[in-house]
Amino acid sequence: MYEQVSHSLLNDILIGLDPKVGCEDLKHFYIRLGANFYAIHSLFHQLYGDRHDFRPQLQKLVEVMARQYVNRRPELRRSDLAREKDHNWFLSQELAGYTLYCQEYAQDLKGMHAKLDYLQELGINLVHIMPVLDGPKGRNDGGYAVRDFRKIDEKYGTLDDMDALSADMRSRGMLLVLDVVVNHTSDEHEWAQQAKQGNEQHLDYYYTYPDRKIPDIFEQSMPEVFPETAPGNFTWNEEMGRWVMTVFNHFQWDLNYKNPAVFIEMIDIILFWANHGADVVRLDAVAFLWKKIGSTCQNEREAHLILQLMKDCCQVTAPGTLFIAEAIVAPLEIIKYFGEDAVNAKECEVAYNATFMALLWDAVATKKTLLLNHGLRNLPTKLDRATWLNYARCHDDIGLGFDDNDIRAAGYDPQAHRRFLVDYYTGVYPDSTATGVAFGRNEKTGDARISGSLASLAGLEAALSSHDDAAIDNSVQIIILLHGMIASFGGIPLLYYGDAIGTLNDNTYLTDENKHHDSRWVHRPTLDWRKAERRHEPGTVEHRIFHAIRKILAVRKQIPAFADLNNREIFETSNPHLFVFMRFTAHGIYSRVLVIANFDTAPHILNLTELNTVNLSERYETRDIYSNQCIATQTGTVEIPALSFYWLQL
Repeated sequence: MYEQVSHSLLNDILIGLDPKVGCEDLKHFYIRLGANFYAIHSLFHQLYGDRHDFRPQLQKLVEVMARQYVNRRPELRRSDLAREKDHNWFLSQELAGYTLYCQEYAQDLKGMHAKLDYLQELGINLVHIMPVLDGPKGRNDGGYAVRDFRKIDEKYGTLDDMDALSADMRSRGMLLVLDVVVNHTSDEHEWAQQAKQGNEQHLDYYYTYPDRKIPDIFEQSMPEVFPETAPGNFTWNEEMGRWVMTVFNHFQWDLNYKNPAVFIEMIDIILFWANHGADVVRLDAVAFLWKKIGSTCQNEREAHLILQLMKDCCQVTAPGTLFIAEAIVAPLEIIKYFGEDAVNAKECEVAYNATFMALLWDAVATKKTLLLNHGLRNLPTKLDRATWLNYARCHDDIGLGFDDNDIRAAGYDPQAHRRFLVDYYTGVYPDSTATGVAFGRNEKTGDARISGSLASLAGLEAALSSHDDAAIDNSVQIIILLHGMIASFGGIPLLYYGDAIGTLNDNTYLTDENKHHDSRWVHRPTLDWRKAERRHEPGTVEHRIFHAIRKILAVRKQIPAFADLNNREIFETSNPHLFVFMRFTAHGIYSRVLVIANFDTAPHILNLTELNTVNLSERYETRDIYSNQCIATQTGTVEIPALSFYWLQL
């Protein structure tokens, strides 16, 4: 959009562009800058327009974008152009993701090369390597307390090692996902060190106060993120003689985005990693970016403006790079992190479908899909050019952030039902075989979240220890069922390392002084590659799980209807144990697929006449695409085995 005021300013900025930026061909940069500058100027003005240094800060922002464009390698620029032409490329059903810790998976970045073969064997082509940036020893929140945003931690390798890995992955057609922690730094970061020494410039990078007056006002409305391990939202720093906002941990200082210098630093860092091969940048803790007295300091409008501005800047310099919003918030809030546009994502193209994940675990515990169906029907439709990451487990805990109204609609009392789920997955409930661990228990409210590996939560640990073959079968079926759901619901399925071979809880964290206080380490083990080798031995648990998931991903890639184009219809049926939905597209051999999942430990019948838009009862049989078996439908019903799913071709 052309607008005289902003583009007159742009002319002045370009005339004054720092000559050190470079003199090579900037054609594509100028085209994109011109197309996006009205939005960039407007957003920057909304956030910082009342500051006396507005113009020089905007000048600096454009210089950062230009310099990083010049630094962008030719192969990455070519990829940008290809993705601009095929702008829905990331909605494809052919993507399958995997999240891992580098050290626990492959020791270091050099070791990753040989381990990519395992991922390709499984069918993975998008790999999220958890934080590998320089951080303090010990207390670093699993890598999310960053000391230097441009340096690889020496235990993982070097920047050259990362460049070599990203090149290897590109040659294999694999996408690289890297984290940028945008909300906070380690208290050992250079900015924090400068602030401790009283440097006024860097004091303004954080929220610091000489007494408790302002912190106490903040605390009146700010919830505690980790009440058990990090109560409160401020920490006294003796060296500086000031209170510092530390929402997550006392060693993680929250950044002050009311200062435009902080925004410019962070967009420079995001583009730095895009230039080092990150196809996707995972923006950590985006819900917390803007702090405002009298609010929860989460999901503020200004946080969304910051993300919109980050996206516009990235579209100028590295338009082929996607953003993931790491915002584990209420369903009605998470949808906003795609953006406010009616069609196109303006903030982050990808977000975690934490609601779907938690609802799946509810269905496993209750063996019913009442809450699953209610919760998903009330989840707003995502934007067209946006997609979910669907996952069963990740490095974090399982939060039970269901909407209370959905819980009531499913026939449960909200408080009692959440208590049941915590009891069920920590093995307290009498009929439970799960062996999870409570996390973040709030003694004031009784709330808690759940830690544990997928296999242990699914009952496999207890089943193996009791040598109960029937229980082992049930647990394996639950694991396969969950992966069948995340692969077919709509979005990118994201596997967590170890889940494809049934990795159990690892309690060795209890003996580590830096980890014992955080139960999430129970599901962050060192991957046992001897166990992984058993995937080649028929009859083993590892073989059964690995080959089932590999087949799920392989079959998914052949089904155009599984591309994420807002092409899903959820059916309400009279059977409370079944989850039924249809995926569809305009053309192709698998243009309509009916997905039926049974979460009970007994077989169940689906009455096909309940599905208004599906006409199966007139056919003698139909084919389950996953198993390639023919399923009888002439009676007007379909029987779904216990803890199983069908992908029926229509």
